[in-house]
Amino acid sequence: MTTDLAGSTPEAELPGKPTAAARTTLSHIMTAHDTNLLGTVHGGVIMKLVDDAAGAVAGRHSGGPAVTASMDEMVFLEPVRVGDLVHVRAQCNWTGRSSMEIGVRVMAERWNESTPATQVGSAYLVFAAVDENGRTRPVPPVIPETETDKRRYQEAQIRRMHRLARREAIKELREKRAAEGFDD
Repeated sequence: MTTDLAGSTPEAELPGKPTAAARTTLSHIMTAHDTNLLGTVHGGVIMKLVDDAAGAVAGRHSGGPAVTASMDEMVFLEPVRVGDLVHVRAQCNWTGRSSMEIGVRVMAERWNESTPATQVGSAYLVFAAVDENGRTRPVPPVIPETETDKRRYQEAQIRRMHRLARREAIKELREKRAAEGFDD
């Protein structure tokens, strides 16, 4: 068995899990309690449903607790109205050592009609798997099954590179401003 530079043994890689293993759908009928001042469903209500569904997928994929690290690209395409049956479909698109990108699609249909659901939103969330002490823990690799899953996996890698590059650029700018004497 090999050791790393810090002298510890590397953790054995966990067996991968197929995308379908953790995929889930959360459905909810929107009521007057969910509305904003314009009479449509409040975006925060939809965001909570998105976070709930994504959290379920992250926990199922990682086999334990996972916490929301970030929400990327929450897009609202159409308003959701009272009486809409909202379906929040989520799946694990990509995994790192302890993090996972969960893709979410939000669909809506009238509760009392047989018309097809239409997409009203989408989001990408990053979750970190944590242990009982709140420290990150390893997650199993995701195994993309379909061509769509493979495309989502590749797109998730691009989003990750952009997140890391953005974080680094902001860090460099703040360090530069601090060196110039700005205290912001």
